[in-house]
Amino acid sequence: MPRFYCPTPLASGDLLDLPASAARHVQVLRLQPGDAITLFNGGPDVPGISGGEYAATVTQMGRSHVQVQVAAHTAVEREAALQVHLAVGMPANERMDWLVEKAAELGVASIQPLMTERSVLRLSGERAGKKQAHWQSVAVAACEQCGGNRVPRVHAVLPLAQWLKAQTPLNPAQPQRLLLSLRPESLGLREAAHATATGITFLSGPEGGLSTAEEDAALALDFAPVTLGPRVLRSETAALAALAALLI
Repeated sequence: MPRFYCPTPLASGDLLDLPASAARHVQVLRLQPGDAITLFNGGPDVPGISGGEYAATVTQMGRSHVQVQVAAHTAVEREAALQVHLAVGMPANERMDWLVEKAAELGVASIQPLMTERSVLRLSGERAGKKQAHWQSVAVAACEQCGGNRVPRVHAVLPLAQWLKAQTPLNPAQPQRLLLSLRPESLGLREAAHATATGITFLSGPEGGLSTAEEDAALALDFAPVTLGPRVLRSETAALAALAALLI
């Protein structure tokens, strides 16, 4: 059954017009009045999140709007028990799209795109805002496909130094901090990840990795260096391999 992200409060019995993005998707699929769909609203900046998902039925199809009748709520969640927040040096070209899509499918809690010393992709101003909105829509589509009911937030693009500056001293209530690194003292990912952690912030570099100075800055903020093994992985593959190891 088709699933649609509906970033608005939902309740059984509601008769509502779908948001523009969901309405376009319904029209692309050529659904008709009477067709059954599923709605969910767990995502960034949604007031009145109810969690789970709702059965619904298409009641009207217009040229620019779709009306649905909301039916029964099912309190089902398919999210990982561990919240993992990915901070990643953006890979170039379309690889960031692929990374966001697969990270959302795996169940990442949030994604922080970063510009680092070795980043090929440089974004600022209006272009950065458009990319952020695009990546957020990629995350939405991934959750609609995979059954996730919580869309991860894709944060605004930041320089790594600015993002690190905003990190407060680590305390037990905060997610554990891990840094993908080639340093000889790096531990295996699963060995380093604490079983009792409330969450994990995982920092991974772009093509070429983080510079020594950038790693030093992260280590000073209690990021623990970790490795994925002896193979050399592309930046987007490394980030996704780490998420898979932590979330599946």
